[in-house]
Amino acid sequence: MPQRRVITGRSQEPRQRFAEELRTLRAGSGTSLRQLGERLGWDWSLFGKMEKGETLGSPEVVQALDTHYGTPGLLLALWELAAGDHTQFRERYRRYMALEAKAVSLWHFAVSVLPGLLQTPGYAREVLAAGGMNERELEQQVEARMGRRELLEAEDAPPFRTILSEAVLRTPLRDAGEWREQLEHVVELGERANVTMQVLPLDAGLHGLMNATVMFLRLVDGRTVAYMENGYQGDLIEENAAVERLQRAYDATRDLALSPAESRKFVLAMLEEAPCDPST
Repeated sequence: MPQRRVITGRSQEPRQRFAEELRTLRAGSGTSLRQLGERLGWDWSLFGKMEKGETLGSPEVVQALDTHYGTPGLLLALWELAAGDHTQFRERYRRYMALEAKAVSLWHFAVSVLPGLLQTPGYAREVLAAGGMNERELEQQVEARMGRRELLEAEDAPPFRTILSEAVLRTPLRDAGEWREQLEHVVELGERANVTMQVLPLDAGLHGLMNATVMFLRLVDGRTVAYMENGYQGDLIEENAAVERLQRAYDATRDLALSPAESRKFVLAMLEEAPCDPST
């Protein structure tokens, strides 16, 4: 495939290009993030995250920015390209990502690492860096992972259930401040109406999902598919009998977990125990 010609010097990755255009337009208007937030009625930190590529924002926010900057439809078009771009993910994940984006409900078990849908940029960066990525690929994959969070944050977000092994919450990041931010984010997401979160305590003993993380997706046509992964590879499972066996193991594991209310208290206790960032 011939390489695309580079004329402007700006990114040709949809998510990065969207963030770049937002930064360029605001810089050209001489407006600070706080001023932008005051004028448009959204928290200024949202615009900061959008300009850093940590989130895409909602269509309503992007339409307001189009009106503010006098670029009718331009930013919304870039937003659509960024939101629909699955090429940002590694090849083996792309079919799964396409299915995840269309799922009508999702449920998940985490054996050792928080699911990407719940990760902060700091957590995602440290987890991905542990896999040996170079800096350029690392930043691209962090941006891609942050884009996935839109799935749970949209107004019409599908229901999502996650069971977190206690080991996930007892494995902190090296940066104390980033770890506290991640735990706070978990607590915040757990309060969303579409998110159900449970903790599987270590004293629950052996169970059928000990060796891998798994995500189930209920699709529009009524089918359920599963995606299993470990630290080195992932497999999309679509065969009905195999998915059913995994579903039975998931249901049995869920029966061992704390209730959502007890789980929230558990995460809050982890947050209280987390060391404070010395720089704060």
